[in-house]
Amino acid sequence: MKSVMIKPVKARGRALERTLEPRRKRTQSSKRSGSRNPKHHDRFDQSSYLSSSKAVKIVSMLAMMICSPFFIVFMWYTMVRADGSVEKACRHFFQFGIRGIKDVWPFPSQRACKLVGAFVLFEAILQALLPGERVMGPSTPVGNRPLYTRNGIPCFLITLGVYYLLWRERLFNPAMVYDIIGEIYSVLICATYITTTLLYVKGHMAPCSSDWGSSGNVLGDFFWGMELCPRLSSVFDIKVFMNYRLGIMGWAILVISFAIKQYEVQGRVSDSLMVSSLLMLMYIAKFFWMEAAFGCSMDIAHDRAGWFMTYTCVTWIPVVNSSVNLYLVTHPIQLGRRIQARHQTERGERKSLLLTAGWLCLTSM
Repeated sequence: MKSVMIKPVKARGRALERTLEPRRKRTQSSKRSGSRNPKHHDRFDQSSYLSSSKAVKIVSMLAMMICSPFFIVFMWYTMVRADGSVEKACRHFFQFGIRGIKDVWPFPSQRACKLVGAFVLFEAILQALLPGERVMGPSTPVGNRPLYTRNGIPCFLITLGVYYLLWRERLFNPAMVYDIIGEIYSVLICATYITTTLLYVKGHMAPCSSDWGSSGNVLGDFFWGMELCPRLSSVFDIKVFMNYRLGIMGWAILVISFAIKQYEVQGRVSDSLMVSSLLMLMYIAKFFWMEAAFGCSMDIAHDRAGWFMTYTCVTWIPVVNSSVNLYLVTHPIQLGRRIQARHQTERGERKSLLLTAGWLCLTSM
């Protein structure tokens, strides 16, 4: 029985050797007919590849850091002043060029700086003082286990409650946020570069843990960051603050402010803006409810605190995620009431309660 099993294997092995033998001969002949110094040739290819790869990375990082502010301003101009038309916005910038960019660029104002500064200070106080469950993050590459305070839900509820009380008591009008939203975006852009510079200096001069290091390239360290878990104290994590308290919480504040602006202008909130706002707030509430799980996400457990991380949390998340509501403030879309739709399926005729329009109607197909 053993011989029967072994013989076919040997036969297949000899057949495989006969099949591979011509290929080996061709490979050896091609090597002999190649360059006289193959090692030098391979080394030249590798060095040129590495140099070109490094150049591509440098150009990519510079392009992102230079073009990102223009994208934010372009998106704001498209939503607010070009009626959501990308074609109209592009036509304006192509027609007027650099002068057109300078004319529409929303520079930071004193009101916008005060508003953003007050929000940052308020969220920092909540994160530092509110109690919560202490949870451990995943192990870092050097074996550290960072501790986080799970107080996202109290911070979220207190923030929304205080914001509502300020509006009800007429101490602050959230509709003003929409009026100076372009200036607020510019403040966030400037804050991104200032914060990244401070994190870069801190990473070089005062790292708070062994999870830090330099790539040997100034631009790379500035873009990707020096520290994995930068902190100001044992309970104040900078990455958690930027991601959760500024990015996600700022997103919620913008969503509510846009809804209040439409209510004050038109006397009601359109059902499209209401649905969009409720869905976003539900997602944000679920995010803070599962805050401990997000400590294992890539941006907290893997990404270092550099420009990319700071820009994503401070600017991209609140600005881009709320852009739909920014457009709906002055362009309300009334979805209307639901109707009872009839559709034919493979199992026969059925009924389904769907909206009169939108992607939801495709669920029955």
